[in-house]
This record gives sequence, structure tokens and C-alpha cells, in this order.
Amino acid sequence: MSAAEHAQTAREFLVASDREFAAGDHLQSSEKLYGAATQAIIAICQQRGWRYKSHRAMQQAVTALSREYDDPTILNGYAAANRFHENFFHDYLEDYEVEENRPGVHHFVHQLLALLDGE
Repeated sequence: MSAAEHAQTAREFLVASDREFAAGDHLQSSEKLYGAATQAIIAICQQRGWRYKSHRAMQQAVTALSREYDDPTILNGYAAANRFHENFFHDYLEDYEVEENRPGVHHFVHQLLALLDGE
């Protein structure tokens, strides 16, 4: 897949996450939020020629972006996405936590997609 295709998948996952959340399926909503975040990271990495095929490589990419743009919210957005990934497996977030933290992941995804060349 190309960077543009990964970006489109990220957008589609956000929509799917909203749909799952509205239907009351917070586990699937959580995983789709994480998926949207990782697809956005992959798009950036592909465009910049960075490694992305491990969790560690994606963390390094997010850290590099945060430093490059002097923006700690990038790290915060990725941390929120990771909490949703963990929630998919352990179902530990309360409903209000899911609702309160979803917008942060949406912002993170849109923030990264805005950094893509040609997007």
C-alpha cells in the first residue's frame, strides 16, 4: 500500500470506530482507533523512508515527529491510541474514559495526516 492508501485507511478506521462506538461496541471501537493511528504513522513513515514494521519503530517515528515539530501533543496522541489498543485486549477502560479520550486519538490522526506531502 502507498502512503496515500494508508492515509485513506486511517480515515476509514476513524469512521468505523465512531460507528462501533455508537453501536456500543467499545472493544471494536478501541481497536479501530488504534488502527487509525498506526495507519497514519505508517503513511508518514513510508513518505519519509522511515522504518515502521514494529511497535518500537512506530514509537521512534512518533518521538521523532514530536521533536521535529516541538509538539508534545504528538506523543500524547500516540499514548492515547496505545491505551485503546490495550483496552481491546483487556477491556479495562470505563465508558466515560472511552468517550473522553476518543477525540484525542481523532486529533492525533488528523494531525499526522496533515503532515503528509500532497495530502
